[in-house]
Formats: sequence, structure tokens, C-alpha cells
Amino acid sequence: MMFGKKNKGFCVDFGDQAVLLARTNQERAPLVVEEIKEFATADPEGLQTYLQSAEGRGPTGYAHSSCGIFPAKRLIRRQALDLKKIKEPTYFKEIISQQFRLEADKYTTQILNPADGSDFESAKGTPKEALFCGMPAEDIIGWQDRLLELGVYPERLELGSLALLGALANYQKFKDSKIPVLLLEIGDDATQSYIVSADGIEVTRPIASGIAAMIPIVQKELGLKDEESAKKLFYSNTFDFTSMGGTLVKKLLKELHSSIGFYEVQTGQTVGLVLTTQLPPNLAWLGGTIASGLGVSSLKVDLLPWLESLGITFAADVATDHLDERWIGLFGLMAAYEYAPPAEKA
Repeated sequence: MMFGKKNKGFCVDFGDQAVLLARTNQERAPLVVEEIKEFATADPEGLQTYLQSAEGRGPTGYAHSSCGIFPAKRLIRRQALDLKKIKEPTYFKEIISQQFRLEADKYTTQILNPADGSDFESAKGTPKEALFCGMPAEDIIGWQDRLLELGVYPERLELGSLALLGALANYQKFKDSKIPVLLLEIGDDATQSYIVSADGIEVTRPIASGIAAMIPIVQKELGLKDEESAKKLFYSNTFDFTSMGGTLVKKLLKELHSSIGFYEVQTGQTVGLVLTTQLPPNLAWLGGTIASGLGVSSLKVDLLPWLESLGITFAADVATDHLDERWIGLFGLMAAYEYAPPAEKA
């Protein structure tokens, strides 16, 4: 697998709700994680304060890092190719503009092999499908400026979604799992959905429905005077919304059932697990509601044995009991999937 990238010193995953950070002893596996930290995305001062005194910063005073980011307009789409057109110089740009309805000239893109994350150009033979990845060029500049303000020097800047997808595929391979996983990144205005197996990224689909679409339903169900009141209540910890969870995710479930059904008919594989990310802490229950609505289980990851197989271990004073599925993407940033653990002596 080649989705994950290597890091030196620091790895930072800048999610919508939380910033997850790891400080490691060296660039390549085998490596030791010497410290892990979590900060609220809404609290940049906490991250800044930590980095100002953190060990391992470069001579410039910045924390040289591999960074995973989640721009709202990120592009990760698996697409079938017309092999008759594949040699045409404008063919990939046409796909971006005509199939994905994006301004190709404003995007920085890379074309990958959906099975292992390798560059499409280096793939053996001529793959019939490709994984289009990218984001607006102006977003890259904006993120670079933002990171420098925080005290982070981005040695690598990549889509956090890709690091997570690669890690998930590798984890399933490690577990010898035959059960495809539905990964959902639920944002305010849209949900990015993916089906991932040990064989790579099987399906990608953006759905134009996110948390914001649930607010009018909350207002209607509770008889509130306006959407702003509904939003404040929804994001607070003062009301239990689980009883109306099925109503809130009804539209999203309809779209997901459609995607899953098509995939299962095409492949004969049954999606049996779901992982929901990017939700605010007090809305984490939505993951269980969606899993229940789909009739599948939520993915539970046994991180430590998998990480050990990648040559990633933890210093004795690093607590790991709180590490859950939210951290997979961070470790995907630092993983080197070509790492081979040393053979045990007879």
C-alpha cells in the first residue's frame, strides 16, 4: 500500500472538529511515538502554545510536520476511464470539468491507482479506473499560511481523507478482513462517502447533505421559532436527540442505501461495517444511528497490533488506552506501508 506518507518529527491531522498530533523520534519506520496530543480545532491558541515549547522543532523554530487537511472542496473520486481517450492530453481535465463539474484549471490534482495509491502513470498495464485527488490551488496557499501562523512548517501537505482511506485499506488487509467498510466524512453541507476494502478504494460518492440539512428538521420536530435556535440547541449538550435520530438522517440513509445496494449488486460483496468521522463530539451518536439505520455494525479498530506491524510503537510514558477510530488517519500520515518487520529469530 502506498497511500500513507512518511513524516519527520511531527504528524498533525487537522480535522473539522479536532487537531490530532504525534511527535515521533525519526522519519522512517520503525519509529517510536514519543508524544500524542489533541486540541479542539476551534482552539488554535492551544496548539500554538504547545508548539512554542515542544521538543523536536527545527532550527527555524517551526514544527516540521506531515500534515493532513480536510478542505471543504477536496476532490477524491474513483472514475471509470475510456481507454480509447486515455492518451489524449486533455482527457483527465475533461473528466474533472464534465463528470465532476469542477473548474479543472483551479484545482491541483493528482491521478492515483485506486487499488494501492500509487501514481497512475506508474501502474502496470492500463487500469480501467483511476482515483482523482485534489483541491483548489488557492486552498493550498491558504492552508500553508494558516499552518505557518500556528507554528507548523508543512514538510508534507496532503488530503487527510487519503491518509485515512489508505490506513483503512491496510488495516483490513492486516486483519485479513473480507468485509468492506463504509467510511462517512460528515461535514456541514455535504457528506463524503467511500466504500473501502482490503483491495483499496472501491467506491467514492459525495452526497449533498450534511449536518446543516438536519437543522430544519430539528426546528420542525421541536416547534422552535427559527433555525438559529434549532442550531444552538442541536450543538449544545442540553437535549437528547437520539430519539429523533432516524428522522434526522432519513435523507442521508436513502442516498447511502442506494450507493451500497448498487455496489453489492455489482460486486456480490456485502458492506457490513461503517465508520463515521468529522462529527462534533456531542453529535458522535449519529454514527450509531446511521449504522443502525443501515443494518450494519460500527467499525471498532484494534490499533496497537496493526501499528506494530507497521513498525510504529509508543514510548513507555505515552498513554494509548484512549486511542480510538478517530486516530486512524493520523497514523495513516506516518505509516510507510512498504515497511517489513524484522523476521523473528529461530
